[in-house]
Formats: sequence, structure tokens, C-alpha cells
Amino acid sequence: MNPLRRMLPSNHALFVFEAVARNRGFTRAAAELNVTQPAVSKAMAQLERHLGVRLVDRSGDGIALTEDGAILYRRVADGFRGIEAALREIDIRRTGIDTVTLSLSSAFTTHWLMPRINTLQEAFPSVDFRFQLIPGALAGPVDDVDLGMRFVEGPDLDHEAVFLMNEVMLPVCSPAYLAGRDAATEAGGGRTTFVNLTATSPMWTGGVDPGPDWNGSRASLNFSDYAVVLQAALLGQGVALGWASVVSHWLATGDLVPAAPRLTRTARMCQLIHLRSRPLRRSVAAVRDWIAEEMRADIAKVDRLYPELGLSRACFATP
Repeated sequence: MNPLRRMLPSNHALFVFEAVARNRGFTRAAAELNVTQPAVSKAMAQLERHLGVRLVDRSGDGIALTEDGAILYRRVADGFRGIEAALREIDIRRTGIDTVTLSLSSAFTTHWLMPRINTLQEAFPSVDFRFQLIPGALAGPVDDVDLGMRFVEGPDLDHEAVFLMNEVMLPVCSPAYLAGRDAATEAGGGRTTFVNLTATSPMWTGGVDPGPDWNGSRASLNFSDYAVVLQAALLGQGVALGWASVVSHWLATGDLVPAAPRLTRTARMCQLIHLRSRPLRRSVAAVRDWIAEEMRADIAKVDRLYPELGLSRACFATP
């Protein structure tokens, strides 16, 4: 008999434990497994008795993995991902169609990727794409996706990271809004509307200012989805804080223009990350490289239009 089978009360116990550990709770695990919560609790208790250790600490707020539980979960999760990768590879061989799942901000998808979605599909005709969209701050795990775009410092023990660009921001608006503002300023009046992403720093009405040319009366529009922030700017509703990684397409086409030649660079970097334990398929690596090349091409176009900004230097120079 396989030693592993002797060490477990049943193979099903591993699926139950993995669901409980990943969901950090019995109720959510039960819903995912389509069983009752008492059934999950019973299976966990049976596994702990069989192993002779506690795997989770139970409390009114949910569960927390013990040290033994964390050791087991890390290995079980890695094993499940390996099995998933093998099954996916078999399915690709059978159907000839690969599926790549990307975790991106809704703003990046709307304002950078969608204008070139046909180019993406032409470059990868045998790939089906799925998107996990994040409306607010670009954060969260990448456990269930092939690639995730995140603002992080770099690789870590669990993730590999490929550098795309530094986090660089600049004030942007539509050409019509800029022209209207200039005309109003010459006439001795005018009011600036700042379009902000709520619960995000910096905000233009706070510590960052686009410059003395934009002094005067102010108003603000505040949205929780950055895709809407940029849509408002495109429609001439005001000045928005433009992340270079997102607005580069509209700057290159001229639909957005710099409201002032002022760049803000943070210590963070925009990166494409994936789990080390999730094997990187050839198609995923190719999509990753395509995104990086397209982003660099956009920034190069913006540099030619606005050489005074020094955008390439800010985006790609090492700290």
C-alpha cells in the first residue's frame, strides 16, 4: 500500500482541509464543496485525530492555521497546483486550445488592453483569455490566475515577478479641457475640477498639485473605480491623476494630454507576478512578454510627443 494512503483517513480529507485552509473558515469551505458545515467539521476532526495534531485553531472569528497546519497546507496547495497544471496540459493537448487567466485592474483592461484586444487575439489565436478584474487598488492574491499585475517591490519566496515599469504618475486631461482652461485663465476666471480615486493617495486635492498654472477655485469628482476616473478625464470632465502604466495608450493617441509637465515617481514597481508553485506555461510567458513589449512601445511614443517629460527615464530607470 502507498505510504500516503496509510497516513490519511481518506483522500477526501485533503480536499476538505485545503478548502478550509484556503477559505479560512468551515462555512465557506462547505459552500465550495457543496456539503454541510457539520460534514466539513467532522472531516476535519477525523483528520486531526488521525494525524494526532491540531491543524487549525477555531475561534468566533473563524479559523487560523497552526504551525503544523501551515506546513501541511503549503505542501497540499503546491501538490494540487501541480495536478491542476498536468490536467490543463492534457486538456490543451486534447483540444488544441489554451486558456490564460489574467488578474488586472479594470482601468488597465478598459483603457490599455481593450484598445488593442484584437492585436492580442491575433498574436495568440489558440489562446482563450479570462480576466479577473479589480476595480480599486491593484492588490490581492494570484493563487487562481496565471499572471497578476501588481505594484510590488519585487519577487519573494512565493512569487516570481517580471518588471514592467516604475510607478509613475502625472496629471492628465483631455485636449479640449486644457484648451478651455487656458482660455478661462486668460479671461481671468475658470475653475479646475479634479477627478479622484477615492481612498487612494496621493490625491490631487491633497498633497500633490499639478503646478501654479492650475491655482484658483477648485471642485472635485470622486469615484471608487479608476476606470471611471479616466473615462471622466477622456470626456473632458476634469484633471485626473494618470498612472503611466494605464494612461500611456491615450497619451500616445492624443486623447489625453499632460495637464502639466510634472511627474511623480514612487518606490513601487508595476510587475507581472505568478506563483512559483504554479508552472509557467510557454503561452503564459509569451503573453507576459507581449504586454511588456507593448507597454514599452507606448511609453516610447509618448516620449516622442512630449520629450520634456522624460517619461521613459522615469518609468524604466532603476532606483
